[in-house]
Amino acid sequence: MDSQKDYHLGLLYLVHLLISADGVVDESEQRQLLKIRDNENIPAATFDEFSSQVRQKKDRDIYQLGIEYINRCSDEQKLDAFVHLYKMSEADGTVHVKEVRLLLYSIKMASIEFNDVVARAKQS
Repeated sequence: MDSQKDYHLGLLYLVHLLISADGVVDESEQRQLLKIRDNENIPAATFDEFSSQVRQKKDRDIYQLGIEYINRCSDEQKLDAFVHLYKMSEADGTVHVKEVRLLLYSIKMASIEFNDVVARAKQS
């Protein structure tokens, strides 16, 4: 598998978990997911693979897959993915404690610095 597909799938899996972390999938969060798909030029086949997998798997398995894919990526790709997640956590206007936990724990598992994510998010 190539690193671009790893990046795309890892990003999609983690975004999916972040969207559903507070138990409510807001319309603005759904729009944000589609915007990420478009901005990152995620191929339809990759998005379809993701969509199929999240319907079949439990959140724990989705998380594990997301982290595995992200950890195959370059540090730059990891940082980009977490900037998307950071911005996504604010998409519905509130940041839920479960979103914060997921974000912080995932950043730690990917060996990325939270301050680097925040700094990059403010630049973009």
